[in-house]
Amino acid sequence: MAALDLLRTLTLAAAGFCVAALTFLIGRTWAVGRRNYLSAPRGHAGRGIMYAFGRGMVEKESVSLHLPTFIGGVLYHGAVFASFLYLFWTVLFPGTVVLLWAFRVVLLGGAVVGLFLLIKRAAKPHLRRLSCPDDFFANLFVDAFLLLAFAHTFLPSVEPAWLAVAILLFLYIPLGKIRHCFFFIATRLAFGLHYGRRGALPGSSREA
Repeated sequence: MAALDLLRTLTLAAAGFCVAALTFLIGRTWAVGRRNYLSAPRGHAGRGIMYAFGRGMVEKESVSLHLPTFIGGVLYHGAVFASFLYLFWTVLFPGTVVLLWAFRVVLLGGAVVGLFLLIKRAAKPHLRRLSCPDDFFANLFVDAFLLLAFAHTFLPSVEPAWLAVAILLFLYIPLGKIRHCFFFIATRLAFGLHYGRRGALPGSSREA
């Protein structure tokens, strides 16, 4: 039990490091790209942000031409965030997790989708050319985490192995490709702010 408590503490510490490192990276990125606007705004930055996280998400060519992959990506990333919820719930309040059946469906579904996306990346020549080793490693790492979380819903005895993988995952996130999940939000926010202010996005112009 003492070893398990230590792993839980290390998991929270690794998660804290992950959040701090990502906050630093995003803050440094925003500082470098900061603009001092000299002209009056021609549009509404708030509407630009709404577009960036709304219509702008599905009107992109990369989405409209590859809708099944986009849906798979949404399900995959949703499962990852659900796995983090399940992890922290388990670590902070052991034995109190409810709706286990829902977590099982989401976690297993996410792992299956993740493996499908991995196979697609490996099978299609143009995707292989665009990929680096970290793309494959990150996918496998997250899939392993999802599968261990799924297994934990049935077998609590796998918790030490699951927590060990979780610790390594949190340490890896700021260093590898997985950090794109967090930088995605920052870049969409910057996109909406800048082009919304210029009135260049649909519905953001002051004349709209």
